[in-house]
Amino acid sequence: MGQYEGGESAVAPARPISVRLVAEVLRGVAQVDFMPSAVCGLLFVAALFAAGPQFGLYGLLGTAVSTAVAYGLGLDRRAVRAGLHGYNGCLVALGCAVLLGAGHPATVAVAVLGSAVAVVVTAGLGTVLEAWRLPALTAPFCLVATGLTVAAPGFRRLWRGAEAPAALPAAAVGETGLGWDELWRGFFANIGQIFFMPQWYVGLLFLAGLFAASRLAGLMACAGSATGLLAAWGLGAPAEAVGQGLLGYSGVLVALALCGVFVAPSRWSAGYALLGAATATVLTPALAAICAPFGGHAFTWPFVLTTMLFLAAVPAVPRLRRV
Repeated sequence: MGQYEGGESAVAPARPISVRLVAEVLRGVAQVDFMPSAVCGLLFVAALFAAGPQFGLYGLLGTAVSTAVAYGLGLDRRAVRAGLHGYNGCLVALGCAVLLGAGHPATVAVAVLGSAVAVVVTAGLGTVLEAWRLPALTAPFCLVATGLTVAAPGFRRLWRGAEAPAALPAAAVGETGLGWDELWRGFFANIGQIFFMPQWYVGLLFLAGLFAASRLAGLMACAGSATGLLAAWGLGAPAEAVGQGLLGYSGVLVALALCGVFVAPSRWSAGYALLGAATATVLTPALAAICAPFGGHAFTWPFVLTTMLFLAAVPAVPRLRRV
């Protein structure tokens, strides 16, 4: 999502093309969490297959389609090889599988289309945001997924819900006291929900992938998840939603982005990152309420908006430095 590969690029041309393409797809999956590592991507794919074979297949499909389209359009090859044009396609395809039902031909078709369009949106946003030194992040995924969510009820082969998705924002209900079960499950679910996966063991595998790629990334993911839990509990979020990771997933991404990926790691940037993680957690139900008329899916908009605003402020903060 924001990093280029390191030493792997030097030896990539010597590898067979099939091996290189597999590595590029795996990096595309890993770049959902900013990691340009094929090993991390392999663990992420294993996590998706642990959630269900259909999710592993859709994640690989979306990443492969986006990577192929990026090559076909002649986009910067270094960026493609680092997976920077694959991660949005991965998320688009997974969103289609989760929200529209994985076992339908129409879902496969729209996942392929959405993954291809995400490449164009990524390139376009990258050009627009370059003047402000801001990355596109997962904004292309959010734009494409929001469009598909709004459009789906208008196509009978796509929408199989018994009712229309439109709803008015509603106040939170349910118990707010967090037990040990909600705490530890929610801690891992926050990490898994970045990929739409609420299972704690899937989140654990994603966390293992992050630690395999970078100890700092693993630690910041843990800190971001804990901050999301604390902020959600402190403000009285329903325990069930907290335990499923529905509030803290954007905080994990914000913490990764603001300490080590786009901002140089330090104790100051770590605190700045956790402030951002808490902000994204509070912003999540606000954006879900705004999106309620077409299903209430905030996607990763809280992460995108929070990270862009916090990154834009970095030049004004003497204790912080952009990478």
